[in-house]
Amino acid sequence: MEAIKQPVEIYLEATPNPNTLKFVTDKTIVPEGSVDFATPSSAESCPMVLDLFRFDFVRRVFMTANFVTVTKADGIEWMEVQQMVRSVIKGYLEEGKPLFKSIPQQVQTAAPVEGEPEVVSKIKVVLDEYIRPAVEQDGGAITFHSFDNGVVKVQLQGSCSGCPSSTVTLKSGIENLLKRMVPEVTEVVAENM
Repeated sequence: MEAIKQPVEIYLEATPNPNTLKFVTDKTIVPEGSVDFATPSSAESCPMVLDLFRFDFVRRVFMTANFVTVTKADGIEWMEVQQMVRSVIKGYLEEGKPLFKSIPQQVQTAAPVEGEPEVVSKIKVVLDEYIRPAVEQDGGAITFHSFDNGVVKVQLQGSCSGCPSSTVTLKSGIENLLKRMVPEVTEVVAENM
C-alpha cells in the first residue's frame, strides 16, 4: 500500500546574501536548534541535504525550525535552479521521508547556563531575545561562542556565512546593541568569518 503524501507549502524568501535563498515550509524541519552543513561529508546524517549537495551549484545548507537556507555557487542565477532545490525539499517533506539517519549535533539557542558568569548570561539573553530573531528572519543563525576581556565571539551560520553585509551587520548592529545593553562588551567578532 502506497503512503499518502502530506501536502507541503514552500515559499521562497530572499536574504541579504545574494547567493543564499531561504526555503520556508509549513512543516517543522528541526524542532530545536539548527544544523549547518558546510560540505557534503558533514551531511552524512541527513539524506535530504546529501541530495541537495548532488547539485554541483550547492555550497552550503542550513536548517532550523521551518526553513532551509541554501547557498549556491557564484556564476549561476537562482532563477535557473531554485525549482530544483524546492522540489527536493518538498519531495522529502511530502513523502514523510526521514530527514536524519541520526541526530546531528545541533546548535542550541544562547540560553544561560547555571553557574556561568553573570556577564555571559546577560550576553546570551541579548543574543537570544534581540538578535537571534532578526538573524533568523534573514535565513541565518547566531550563537554565542565565548567572552574574554570584553570581546564576544559569535558563530554565524546559514545566509550569514559568506554574506557581503555580515561584517557591517556584525559591527554596526550586533556590536552596538551588545555594547549598549552589556557595558562590559567592547567588541564582537565572528568566529567563522
